Order: sequence, then structure tokens, then C-alpha cells
Amino acid sequence: MRFYKTPGIVSALLPALTWRRPVTENIIYLTFDDGPIPEVTEFVLHALARYNAHATFFCVGENLFKYPDIAQKVAAAGHSLGNHTYNHLKGWKTTTVEYFENIKKCDKELDKLKLSSAARLFRPPHGRFTCQQYHLIKTKYQIIMWEVLTYDFDAQLTLEVCLNKAISNTKPGSIVVLHDSLKARRNLEYVLPRYLAHFSGLGFQFKAL
Repeated sequence: MRFYKTPGIVSALLPALTWRRPVTENIIYLTFDDGPIPEVTEFVLHALARYNAHATFFCVGENLFKYPDIAQKVAAAGHSLGNHTYNHLKGWKTTTVEYFENIKKCDKELDKLKLSSAARLFRPPHGRFTCQQYHLIKTKYQIIMWEVLTYDFDAQLTLEVCLNKAISNTKPGSIVVLHDSLKARRNLEYVLPRYLAHFSGLGFQFKAL
């Protein structure tokens, strides 16, 4: 079963996690997971620039290590960068010590970029971590989840459904997940420009966290 929008009971039971942002204006918070990679992240940057849109990129540390020039382009364009572990680990299948060390390893790659922002943003891969991991992570990071999951990584999802579900579930203040990954490329390249055009036409702004 796909949950395109996080059920209210989930966010209510876990209020310490950031699911959306309270706003009084038409603002959307786009986020991109799993990059940066040259094949997809550069496409995302060009699409965002067309609409003067800013976003938050939750980066995998090994991709930061491989493609620091792409990460620098993301930062130079005014986007935020967050931590998505070094190896895209699944918290439920990783010990707390190993998981936190992997997060810190990703931080070292982010530190190399000398970002001006002091914010420490973290998103757990697959949205999963243990209770023990959570209590350790929250002491160092703001944990960003999402209100809208586009499922752009799902090859079984048609382009039109991916776009329509993303649009219909987005509201002012929504944190929306897309992926700058090869797995999501087909859907992303269709959805992102049309999503940006739709909400820009309605007077929405896109801001980084």
C-alpha cells in the first residue's frame, strides 16, 4: 500500500519529528534524497532555477565523496544540504553505534563543503530508525520527515499518476520528497518540471528548510 500523504495519526504520535512547516503563505518545501549524482542532480538544479525555486538535498555521504563538484553547485545555487547517512543505511537493520558513526561519516563530507548554514538536518533512509537511534540523533540534528511522498522511485507507477498524486496531496507548508537518483530518473524528469509549473502558476514559492 502506498501512502502518498503521511497519515495524520503518524505525525501526531511523533510530533518531535518535522513532517511539515506551519506557514501563513503559499510555500512548499521540496526535498531531494539520495544524491548528488551528475546524471540527475544537475537536471534538478536547472529545473529549480527556471522557477527561482529553492530546495533541500538530503545527501548520501559516498555520493558527496564521489561528486563534490556537484554538491558545491547545489550549495552555490542557494539550496540546503542535509545528512542521509554515508551508505544509505536502514536503521532497523543497523546497530545504533554503527548507524550514528555512519551519520558522522556523512557529516565529514558535508563539512568539506564549508557550508555557511549551521543547521544540521537529517533524514533517515526509508524513514526508518529505532527508538534508541532516534534519541541519539535528536541531540545533534533536526530530523526531517515528510508530508508528501511522491514514489518517484517506483518504476511501476505511471508518470501521470506520480504527478497527479504529488499535486493533489501538496498543501501550503508541505514537505515533499523526490529523489535525485537513477532509480527515480524517469518519473522525476516528467514530474518535477510540471509540478513546479503548476504550483508556480498558483503563486506558490519553493523554499529550502
